[in-house]
Amino acid sequence: MSATGFRIDLHVHSKHSTRPSQWILQKLGCSESYTEPQKIYRLLRARGMDLVTITDHNTLAGALEIAHLPGAFVSEEITTYFPGDRCKLHVLVYGVTEAQHRDFQELRENVFELLPYLRENGIAHVLAHPLFAVNERLTPEHFEQCLVLFNTFELNGTRDELQNRVLTEIITGLTRPALERLADKHGLEPWGDTPWVKGFTGGSDDHSGLNVARMHTRFPGPARLESVLAGLRGRLGEPLGTAATPMTMAHNIYSIAYQFYKNRVPMPGAAADIPALRFADQALDPAEETPAPGLLARALSFFNRRKSALYLRWAAGGEAHQVLLKEAAAIVGADQGFQAVSRGEVRDMTVMEGEWYRFVSRATDRVLSQFADRILSSVLQARLFDVFHTIGSAASLYALLAPYFVSFGLFASERAFCDRCLAAFGEKPRHPRKEGLAIAHFTDTFREVNGVARTIRQQLTLVGRHDKHMRVITCGQDAPADMAGVADFEPVGAFEIPEYPQLRLFYPPFLKMLAHCFEEDFDLLLAATPGPVGLAALAIARILKTPIHATYHTAFPQYVGALTRDTNLEDAAWRYMLWFYNQMDVVYAPSRATVDELVARGIPEHKVKTYPRGVDVTRFHPSKRNGFLKRYAAGPGLKLLYVGRVSREKDLHGSPRPSASCGPCAATWSWWWSGTAPTWPK
Repeated sequence: MSATGFRIDLHVHSKHSTRPSQWILQKLGCSESYTEPQKIYRLLRARGMDLVTITDHNTLAGALEIAHLPGAFVSEEITTYFPGDRCKLHVLVYGVTEAQHRDFQELRENVFELLPYLRENGIAHVLAHPLFAVNERLTPEHFEQCLVLFNTFELNGTRDELQNRVLTEIITGLTRPALERLADKHGLEPWGDTPWVKGFTGGSDDHSGLNVARMHTRFPGPARLESVLAGLRGRLGEPLGTAATPMTMAHNIYSIAYQFYKNRVPMPGAAADIPALRFADQALDPAEETPAPGLLARALSFFNRRKSALYLRWAAGGEAHQVLLKEAAAIVGADQGFQAVSRGEVRDMTVMEGEWYRFVSRATDRVLSQFADRILSSVLQARLFDVFHTIGSAASLYALLAPYFVSFGLFASERAFCDRCLAAFGEKPRHPRKEGLAIAHFTDTFREVNGVARTIRQQLTLVGRHDKHMRVITCGQDAPADMAGVADFEPVGAFEIPEYPQLRLFYPPFLKMLAHCFEEDFDLLLAATPGPVGLAALAIARILKTPIHATYHTAFPQYVGALTRDTNLEDAAWRYMLWFYNQMDVVYAPSRATVDELVARGIPEHKVKTYPRGVDVTRFHPSKRNGFLKRYAAGPGLKLLYVGRVSREKDLHGSPRPSASCGPCAATWSWWWSGTAPTWPK
C-alpha cells in the first residue's frame, strides 16, 4: 500500500462474463472471458493492487468465488438501457449483496428506474466507458443525459487514449450553468449537492488476464472497502495507468479466442514443443510462473521437438494453415525477441502486445506474399482452378488478421464519435494532426519513369508549396528516408511479370500500413494504381471507414492484351479493373473519352469525374524556343512530336495503324504512313 493511499483495479472480468460484445468472438461462439477468478486475484496482487474485486456482467459469481480472500469484496457490472431506443449502458456497482443483485435484474431494463434504486440504497456506482457505443446506438444526446444522470465516470483501460482525454476535457470543463442547460434540455433532475463537479475512476476492463491493473484507481486512506465506497461518493478517485491501442484490443481478442480453443482442444505435449505454438501459448495465455523442468520433462521435451521438427519438414505445405505453421516456426526460430517470449521471459504486457503484433505481421506478410505469387502465376498461365483454390486457402489468413481489422475499425469509429461529442459542446476536433484535409495518396509506382509517378511527384511538390496535407504511401520505391511527404514501406515480396521485365509488383506490409494510416488519421484515401498498394488502400479505407477515391491513369487491360496477345487475359483484366474502380466513392479520369469508356464498361456515371491536366505555362513558354527543329532540318509544314516512354506497350516500332475512331490522331498516323498531309477541320 502506498503512503498516500491504496490502489485497486475497479473493472475486471472473469470466466463468468459469458456474452462478448465483439462480433468476431460471437461468431466463434466464445465467451467474453476464460480467466479463473483465483488467477485474477493472484495477478492483481502481484501487480501491486491493495484490494481486489471482480465486475462480471450481471452476475456476482466471479466476485463471490474470491470474496473470502483478504482484501476482496463483491461487485458487478450492470447492463442497463435507455428505454426509448434500447441504447445500452454499463454501470459498475461496488460492495453489493446478493439481495441487491436480484433487485438489479428487476430494474436494469430501464436506466431511469435503476439509478433511483442505487441512490436510495447508497450503492456506489460509476458509468463505465462513457464514450463507447456498446451496441452502436450511443449518440451525443445520450452522452448529454449521462452527464446529468451520473456523477462518476470511468477512464477505461481498453479504450483509446484520445477517448479518455476527450471525456476528461468535457467533464472537467463542465460548469453549473452548462449542466443546468443539459438538465432542462432533457427534462432530467441532477443528483447531489454539486452535480457539475464529477469524479473519475480507472479500470482495466480486462477480459483475458493479460492486462489486469493496466488502468486502476488510487484512493486516500486505509485499504479497505469502506475507503473505496467513501472515495467513490466523495469523488476522490485518481485514475492511473495506460490507455489501450488497437494492438492492445487485438491482443486481447486473440488471447480470448486462443483460450477458447485451448479449453476445447487441450494442447498435446508434442505440440507444446513446436516453437510457434509455444510462442503463441506464452503470448496469449502466459503462465503465472514457469518452474524449472526436471530431467524427465527435459527428455520428453527433446523428443517432442524432434518429432515436431519432422512434422514441420515433411507435412504437405499447400494449405494456408500448413504454410503458416512452417513460416511461423522459421520466424520464431530466427528472432531473439520471439524466443524470449517462448521461454516465458517477457512479463510486461505492453512489450508482449508489441511482440505479438510484430509476429502476426511478419508471419502473415510472408505467407500472403507466397499466395499472391501463386495467384498471379496461375492467372498469367490461365490456370483458373488453381486461382480459385489458392484464393480459398488464403482466405483463412484474412480470418487470422480479423482481430486487428476489428480493433482498428472500432477505434476509428470511436474517434469519430469523440469529434461528434466535442462538436456538441462547441469544441474543435482533437485529432493528432494539422488543421485541414489530410490525404493519403497510395501508389504502386513513385520512382520509376512513367506518367503516374511523374504526376504524383509533381503533386507532392505543389502540396508542399501551398501548405496542403498529403502523404504519399508506397512500397519498394527506394525513396530517401528523409524525403518529405512520402512513406515508403519495405516490401514483403515482389512479383516480376515475364512479358514485362521492367515492371515489378511489390507486396506491401499490410498491418504496418494500416497502423500508419490510423495514427495519421487521414480524412481521405486516394488510390493512384490498382496494384497491391492500391488494394491495400481499398482494404484500409473499409476497415477505418474512410472515404476512398481513385485516379484512372493507365489502360491496363489494353496493355495486357498488347503484351500477351491473349484476349481472355485482356477480358479478365477488364473485369478486375471494373471491380476495383466500382469500390471507389469517386473515380478521376484524364479525359472525357476515358470517362465515356469507363461508363460504357459498367462504372456508374455519377462516380466518374474528369480530372483535366494542366500545363506549367512558365516552363513551357514560346520564349524558350531553341531552334531544335531547325537544327535537325525538319522542314516546313506539320510536325509530330512523341512525348513519352520508349516501352513496349507504347507500340513505337511498327504496329498496325490506329483505327479511324481515333479522330485527328488517326489522320495524322495515316499521313505518317502514306506521306500525304491530312486535311484538318477548320
